Amino acid sequence: QVQLVESGGGLVQAGGSLRLSCAASGRTFSSYTMGWFRQAPGKERAFVAAITWSGGNTYYADAVKGRFTVSRDTVKNTLYLQMNSLKPEDSAVYYCAAGRVQTIAVLTTPIGYAYWGPGTQVTVSS
Repeated sequence: QVQLVESGGGLVQAGGSLRLSCAASGRTFSSYTMGWFRQAPGKERAFVAAITWSGGNTYYADAVKGRFTVSRDTVKNTLYLQMNSLKPEDSAVYYCAAGRVQTIAVLTTPIGYAYWGPGTQVTVSS
């Protein structure tokens, strides 16, 4: 059974950094795309970044491009999201997800991902 568990969230001041981790287990992820999404109160779950497990191709939402970096360690089976220059509007619950994404259009939407972690809270104070 696939299990995804996020960690690394917390409270940080604007301009600061955090690194989120997502420990993945339960299957081989070589054919999967791993994604990060976030959801703020009263808002829909939004795409943040994604990476293909095998090739390491990366994709980013415009709002985080240049500030966030997604990576993965295929030996540790762990996904990362390095977040720099954080802004108050980055505050949200961050979710790790895995799916056999077939197209770029689906990659940025939650429906492209079959497996989800429980989420970790990130709060950026001004």
